[in-house]
Amino acid sequence: MPASDHNGSQFALLGRRRYAPLFVTQALGAFNDNVYKNALVILVGFGIVGLSPAQIDFYVNLAAGLFILPFFLFSASAGQIAEKYDKARLIRFTKLFEIAVMLFAAAGFALQSLPFLLAVLFLMGTQSALFGPVKYSILPQHLRDEELVGGNAMIEAATFLAILLGTMAGGWLIARHGSTWVSATIVAIAVAGYLAARAIPPAPPAAPGLRINWNPYTETRDNLRFLRGNRVVLLSVLGISWFWFYGAMFLSQLPNYSKQYLGGDESVVTLLLTIFSLGVGIGSLLCERLSGRKVEIGLVPLGSIGLTIFGIDLFFAAPGPAAVAGQSALQFLSSAANHRVAWDLLLTGVFGGFYIVPLYALIQLRTEASHRSRVIAGNNILNALFMVIAALLAIVYLKLGLTIPQLLLTTALMNAAVAVFIYTLAPEFLMRLLVWLLINTLYRIRKTGLEHIPDEGPAIVVANHVSYVDALIIGGNVRRPIRFVMYHKIFRIPVLSFIFRTARAIPIAPAREDEALMHQAFDEIAAALQAGEVIGIFPEGQLTRDGAIGEFRSGIEKIVARTPAPVVPMALRGLWGSFFSRNNFLARMRLPSRFWSRVELVAEAPVAPEQVSAADLEQRVRALRGDWA
Repeated sequence: MPASDHNGSQFALLGRRRYAPLFVTQALGAFNDNVYKNALVILVGFGIVGLSPAQIDFYVNLAAGLFILPFFLFSASAGQIAEKYDKARLIRFTKLFEIAVMLFAAAGFALQSLPFLLAVLFLMGTQSALFGPVKYSILPQHLRDEELVGGNAMIEAATFLAILLGTMAGGWLIARHGSTWVSATIVAIAVAGYLAARAIPPAPPAAPGLRINWNPYTETRDNLRFLRGNRVVLLSVLGISWFWFYGAMFLSQLPNYSKQYLGGDESVVTLLLTIFSLGVGIGSLLCERLSGRKVEIGLVPLGSIGLTIFGIDLFFAAPGPAAVAGQSALQFLSSAANHRVAWDLLLTGVFGGFYIVPLYALIQLRTEASHRSRVIAGNNILNALFMVIAALLAIVYLKLGLTIPQLLLTTALMNAAVAVFIYTLAPEFLMRLLVWLLINTLYRIRKTGLEHIPDEGPAIVVANHVSYVDALIIGGNVRRPIRFVMYHKIFRIPVLSFIFRTARAIPIAPAREDEALMHQAFDEIAAALQAGEVIGIFPEGQLTRDGAIGEFRSGIEKIVARTPAPVVPMALRGLWGSFFSRNNFLARMRLPSRFWSRVELVAEAPVAPEQVSAADLEQRVRALRGDWA
């Protein structure tokens, strides 16, 4: 790829053939699904003569079930097919299938045949089930690791906005222009989606020799067993499924909530759906900036905190029935009392974006390419299952006498309980949140040369040691996980100790203090390098007392001699005098005099193992640091 391809924000991807056609294809597909679904719902509710209210409720719920059912039946097979064949070709096939389905839909509208139209909805669900595993598993093949967050963010933002616009367009077309215009629109959008898909670059199969198991039950079982072998991926899948549970619970209640508790008409429902969708879009697009173009899973617990807080506040914003009825969207907004509801929904969407985008990127990054599509297929099955459970629980809770605000409050409290459970099982998420909050509250960090750290295989990063949080600053800004070797007394500092242990740091002591711990540390370093991990070392062996770089000790030479690996010199600039440096934190124990300090990380090309010496690395780090303290 050209050098310029490395620069720019996530929006630069829209100018790349490796991303833009997929983005357009996905957005058009989501738009088209919702044009049809909402047109069908309106047609059932208002257009088909002779249906009683009970029949209308039955068919609306049947429609929802028919769209979700194919995810249970076909996702497992779709995941295998996506591993076995070129994903770009599969996307083109699914878009051709969409054209055929939309032609059937046009025939159903012309015949005004409800069974026909419901059968089309099942076929649409089938098309979505086939497309889902390909859509997410193709991204890591066309995007670099640092682009995954931005790429996923724009997919999520576009999907929610397409759902919103498609829902609005479907209702408007069927109400104002009739089924003929709906038919023309959905066929035209399907054709446009296929034309966009033709521009997607090839994506070779990950497992061309795979034998497909067509039994959905046994294949789903095997996928879930595979997930159990990777705890972080499994919990990410469960986290995404929970988000769809939470979203389904909230969004399915919006129509009755708007009518009964906000006193609004149909336009208020549309307004609230718009506000929530915009929130998800904003939150998704902010992820890349907040995460520094890497998969920052610290945003996930931040997102879950926001989902809980604003979900709870929504209960207090409108806990009882409205005193008015039939308000338009403008009338709703003209009342200052309603602004709290609008802000709660907007911020619920924003924090939902923070929550969902890193989880999708984490699955793509932490799953082996040969299983990625099947893992995503398993994720889709669980997503569908959680949405069905949400619908059933909503029915049960409302039957038990809960009001809609009480149901939303219960869901928000359940979200808090689920979050505590997940982060207890995988403390890495909470650890990354603490690191993210720390480095983004106290420091402004500029990074240069971090691309010199190899994307794969063993490597050692050596840096000067200025503060108690050097490891957090470096680890929080490098894409690959780094296992730092650190003085055992720093390793045991309260709060920081939780972070260091969760990040699998390696405590070490001088031989005069604890010879056994020293030997254990060297053994653990060797094992980590043999496993292809990145090790971080501060060769001075202690924090600087005056801001100057001390002599690099020979331990780095022993490590490389035992387990050869490239060594990346790195310099920390600007940390001396900040709160966690020795001259401030220990000597004065005062409040930090410098918030949001400007700090720089500068790295240069790796030094080959056979050329490593402590003295040479010291000179390289001194040159990188320059006159900075």
